Amino acid sequence: MNILALCGSLRKQSLNAAVLRTAAELCAPPHEVRIAPSLGRLPFFEQDVEEAGVLPPAVAELRERAGAAVGVLIATPEYARGTSGVLKNALEWLVGGGQPYARPVALVSASPSALGGDRAQAWLRETLTMMGADVLPEGLPIPRAAAKVTDGRLVDGPARKELADLLRQLHERPAG
Repeated sequence: MNILALCGSLRKQSLNAAVLRTAAELCAPPHEVRIAPSLGRLPFFEQDVEEAGVLPPAVAELRERAGAAVGVLIATPEYARGTSGVLKNALEWLVGGGQPYARPVALVSASPSALGGDRAQAWLRETLTMMGADVLPEGLPIPRAAAKVTDGRLVDGPARKELADLLRQLHERPAG
């Protein structure tokens, strides 16, 4: 029972990537969090390419991974009160394949700000709901995350507990 993890940041020192690495470590068998390769590999979404039926290899791989997952964990930065362009692009490729439909999705956002990226989560929640995903009611904003990450891992005890709780909720939520 695997969970696909998508990181909306391309930064080498990404706080959101650190959260996903920690989620993978916190996940207990038989569950597994599998972090998708960098979303930066995806070409810009192009409807004509999708309709032609010959998907770029990176898109086909992402759709295959999403199709095999029982749920999705998305970690997003907040840019201009929304998510990143690279994550939006990935969602555009996924919607055409129907992979998000009726799958449980959990949202987390690690941010250096005091709000923890809650506006990016709100933006994603609206978009994913329109795509037919079953977004968990509560996401996890991690404010002032730079002080909670060390050596590429989330080390803050309370934030780790909240992340483990979010994973538990994701695992317990049946896929539609």
